[in-house]
Amino acid sequence: MDGLSEATVRAVDTLKAIGIDVGSYRLSLYGLFSTVIVAILLYIAVRVVLRSTKWLLRRNTQIDATQRLLAEKLIAIALFVFAILFGIDLLGIDLTALAVFSGAAGLAIGFGLQKTVGNLIAGIILLMDRSIKPGDIVVVGDGSAMGGTSLPGGMPNVGRVAKIGVRAVNVITRDGKKHLIPNELLMTQAVENWSFASPEVRVRMRVPVGYGCDLRLAQRLMVETAKENPRILAEPEPVVWITAFGERAVEHELRYWISDPEAGLGNIQGEVFLGIWDRFKEAGIRIPYPRTDVRMVGAPDQDPAPTDKN
Repeated sequence: MDGLSEATVRAVDTLKAIGIDVGSYRLSLYGLFSTVIVAILLYIAVRVVLRSTKWLLRRNTQIDATQRLLAEKLIAIALFVFAILFGIDLLGIDLTALAVFSGAAGLAIGFGLQKTVGNLIAGIILLMDRSIKPGDIVVVGDGSAMGGTSLPGGMPNVGRVAKIGVRAVNVITRDGKKHLIPNELLMTQAVENWSFASPEVRVRMRVPVGYGCDLRLAQRLMVETAKENPRILAEPEPVVWITAFGERAVEHELRYWISDPEAGLGNIQGEVFLGIWDRFKEAGIRIPYPRTDVRMVGAPDQDPAPTDKN
């Protein structure tokens, strides 16, 4: 046993002897080895405590998902800061010897991580005021702060908030694309959140009707078609209004409400359009389409008879 202790002491002395001197501070192999071991042990301890904390928070039914996520992030930040300070104290690192270097490095890191820190603080603020939560339906296109394109018919491209991370918010659109939106962007620019007050969304559809058709019959058929769709809410009732007397048709706008925009907007518009087409066809109501007529002024009514050149 004494031989093992002596061997350990000799190994420690050997590791301490291997190193370099930087001013009044000595960097030895023993110090590097001790730092790696302490860092690994502290990291494992922090991960175990975080996993236990998440398990306890998920068993608590008195807090919602947003409050639980905010608590997890704050506890994680506190644990990592505590682990760093505890590791420095445990290793006996004298930070005063590195005051000049740490000041310059801290200034450089501060400028380099300015956006990262801003996104971190913005993410915490988003979770605290609960303006955007996991599961919310937000607009990720049609001129909003997050870019993107619009769906056919002018309806904006929407997505579901899957996760609010430290740096960005993960938004999944209906076509399966994942958008990583920086947290700071959601704080500084306008964003449409369809789930903030209520999940109900009003859909508008443009339907032209020919001038020679029964307009009241066409309006009744449009409303009946909308009421038959199971996704369209019965209250408020679907309505249709004349919006303009166009050059070729009387412009109508069909308006109805749905409560599940995450299920898609283009699909329900297609179903309603197809139902209106079938009903208009049965009732003899014509949907005008663009047509160009060309008239030749001064041209003969009939082509001249061919002449026999033989």
